[in-house]
Amino acid sequence: MVALTMLLVFVGGAYGGNQGAMFAFLFSLVLNAVNYWFSDKIVLRMYGAREVTEAESPLLYSVTQELAVRMNTPMPKVYIIPSDAPNAFATGRNPKHAAVAATEGILKLLSRDELTAVMAHELSHVHNRDILISTIAASIAGAITMLAHIAQWGLLFFGGGSDRRDSGRGVNPIAAIAMIILAPLAAGLIQMAISRSREYEADSSGAHLCGNPLWLASALKKLEAGSQRIPMNATPATAHLFIVNPLHGGGISGLFSTHPPMEKRIARLEEMAYGPRR
Repeated sequence: MVALTMLLVFVGGAYGGNQGAMFAFLFSLVLNAVNYWFSDKIVLRMYGAREVTEAESPLLYSVTQELAVRMNTPMPKVYIIPSDAPNAFATGRNPKHAAVAATEGILKLLSRDELTAVMAHELSHVHNRDILISTIAASIAGAITMLAHIAQWGLLFFGGGSDRRDSGRGVNPIAAIAMIILAPLAAGLIQMAISRSREYEADSSGAHLCGNPLWLASALKKLEAGSQRIPMNATPATAHLFIVNPLHGGGISGLFSTHPPMEKRIARLEEMAYGPRR
């Protein structure tokens, strides 16, 4: 978060000044605040999720209720997504307005213990205020991207030769082009790193909440294999919500992944259970 803020200040000072940076940040913050406030309704409707009662889905409801009591947090609304792809997510701006959603596929695939671990992971996201953290990160990254676009149009129409009030010198076109390309790239990398760190934290918190890290490790193994066998029709904007990344890519694309490598997540959970490997 500090790195994102410093990048915003640097890019803002280079192209928009303090006022330009503040305007871009406030505008981006407003857009993301709307998304933050209504994210639960938007994403649940996007995937056709249906709210269920204990009578309609006794296993999912009872597991979630037990965890909410254990965590001493309000009972979230429970939804089922009509998809055979095994996955789950949590949303909501705070514990009082939280919702958990699981696909039909995950309910068929996992045992009760594994499902408990998955829901513990999702409730940990809510308890850790990860929706708020991701919204702030998205706002700062969005402001940086906006400033880069402003600089791009300025370079296109004015050629970077207009006088700068603070120094009286024109902007170096080569430096301007480099900043236009690199600033959004750096912001995206930092934003994705924040998302991956929150996944690690939710794994750890969820493992402690359910009482057995191996339950979550086992669930993640099944979900990784299941999601590759039955891909989910998900959008990049919501990929970070799911416990297993519904978008797959290898190589350098891993730098922009919202989730850490699955083998590292599983290794950390097994280390929690067995201790450090020698």
